[in-house]
Amino acid sequence: MSHWILIPILLPLFTGLALLIWSDRICVTRAISATSALALLAVDLLLLQRAAEGTISLYALGNWPPPFGIVLVLDRLAALMLVMTSVLALFVIWYAACDRDQPGDSLHPLIHFLLMGLNGAFLTGDIFNLFVFFEVLLLSSYALLLHGGGKERARAGFHYVVLNLAGSALFLIAVSLLYGVTGTLNMADMGQRIAQLDPADRPLAITGGLLLFAVFGLKAAVAPLYFWLPSAYAAAAGPVAALFAVMTKLGIYSMVRVYSLVFASEPGLLLPWLWPLALVTLAAGIVGVLAARELRRQVAYLVLVSVGTLLLGVAMNSQQALAASLYYLVHSTWICAALFILVDLMRQQRGLLEDTIESGPPLVQGTILGIFFFVACASVVGLPPTSGFVGKVNLMQAVSSTVEAVWVWPALLISGLLTITALSRSGTTIFWRTTGDVIAQSRAGVMPMVAVGGLLLISIVFSFAGDPVLSFMSDTAQQLADSTAYLEASSLFQPVERGDIR
Repeated sequence: MSHWILIPILLPLFTGLALLIWSDRICVTRAISATSALALLAVDLLLLQRAAEGTISLYALGNWPPPFGIVLVLDRLAALMLVMTSVLALFVIWYAACDRDQPGDSLHPLIHFLLMGLNGAFLTGDIFNLFVFFEVLLLSSYALLLHGGGKERARAGFHYVVLNLAGSALFLIAVSLLYGVTGTLNMADMGQRIAQLDPADRPLAITGGLLLFAVFGLKAAVAPLYFWLPSAYAAAAGPVAALFAVMTKLGIYSMVRVYSLVFASEPGLLLPWLWPLALVTLAAGIVGVLAARELRRQVAYLVLVSVGTLLLGVAMNSQQALAASLYYLVHSTWICAALFILVDLMRQQRGLLEDTIESGPPLVQGTILGIFFFVACASVVGLPPTSGFVGKVNLMQAVSSTVEAVWVWPALLISGLLTITALSRSGTTIFWRTTGDVIAQSRAGVMPMVAVGGLLLISIVFSFAGDPVLSFMSDTAQQLADSTAYLEASSLFQPVERGDIR
């Protein structure tokens, strides 16, 4: 069973390489890509089943014992992120195969290389390899953002590349500082050493931790480091923007993983920053949603709203809040991805207006697209009985003090009200305030509709399966809060004295 941990990394790698060879044969490319996505989901579900038993599995590459070798670690959180990503990837690849790809354009290989980077980041137990997998997925995302060409994508891509290169440089500096003071790159071992640091070395470790927070905040689009996100997500092609819905969640995942493991002995390092940044990020997202004049940009700001909401849950620093945040993380990723795909279908039926929030001719398939839009908006806002409602209610129930209630309840309720206002304006303008006749446009086929409907259906099932899902999230939060099992799993091999390494 232990070798199965490698599959989420190796399968996308080999699939991407194979697709580069057959990139000119579009039917073969689509078949290989979809088959690989299905196989990846099956493997991830198998790993989730193993992790749900409470077992933390460790894989030491090259059989080098930790903390000296590179290790992959599978726990509940890693398995959850793997399954969430593979479900998203399956529907994105399905949608991309609906004539959104072209022979030789490398869309499918890049998607699988991005999956390799994401899965590696979720599984690695080594902070330097977290950086390596970040770079793998970023290199893929650079090319994916430019997929299809165009001035708008080139401009957004330039800003995206420059900011992420700066973030990568900070990441390397932070890792160097932490390695310099601890002498290790294994995250479990690093956490133990930081807890025992000499007071003279502690400022360097704190500096490294703050630099990492800046890097993860940039990846997650936390205010004030979010300015790249609306332009980049709005400019990206439909399937690319949908896949990018998981990218900000990687930043949140990295915060939770690193600061619960490496900096568990320094609770004051991160928490004082989270409350104000969460509220500012949420406010910035809401302002963007209200001010947006294009649907793609509006959905991009909804991603930012989800980041602010997640940070509120993390800032509460309790197992119940973290469990609710994990539930909301999965929900928001799938719903925002569904909205990006849905908007891509809508803009193809509006002629020159595309996704501009203006009155225009009726959509060719206005009824079915309108129903999809209503369901997606209800879920992203948090109306019952959607998964968004379950996530937000559990976040509000996780409030443990009057001070937290003063901030969390108004923030979630007011943001929900303003989001309803903005999305209602968009929906009524596009679907009800129509003028003229239907523009002669081709109808979307069954397959792209299945991609949108599938993601929405999974979200609905996610809400009605609330109890078992929330139970798993609660167990995951408990496992994160008590890192003993993780540390024990990382010590399965007998430790070797540094002087004995040859």
